[in-house]
Amino acid sequence: MPRIEEMLIDLYGCRADLNDEEFLCKLLERAAENAGAKVLHRVTWRFSPVGISVILILSETHISIHTWPEYRYAALDIFLCGEGKDPEVAWAVIREALKPTDFRIKRIERTVEARG
Repeated sequence: MPRIEEMLIDLYGCRADLNDEEFLCKLLERAAENAGAKVLHRVTWRFSPVGISVILILSETHISIHTWPEYRYAALDIFLCGEGKDPEVAWAVIREALKPTDFRIKRIERTVEARG
């Protein structure tokens, strides 16, 4: 049975520009690439007056980020599956770039089982 891990991460006190759409898109794409994932599609949405959502659809599931620049807060979801795909690698790339002063991680372990 394959093991699949999803990381839900709350980032507080981010020192990077959480309202820079191009920066966030390139960051998530670089994180996916470094984790061994392939980007299939990118969706972005800019909120008014500030805030951005970026969702990368990957051949190995997805990575998404939703930002609240006015609070220096971001919610990150890294969901990867497949041999050699490591969400920790993607997280390290994103953490270094966003420079949070604090963060909380919730890990969700999933398994695929044959059912009746």
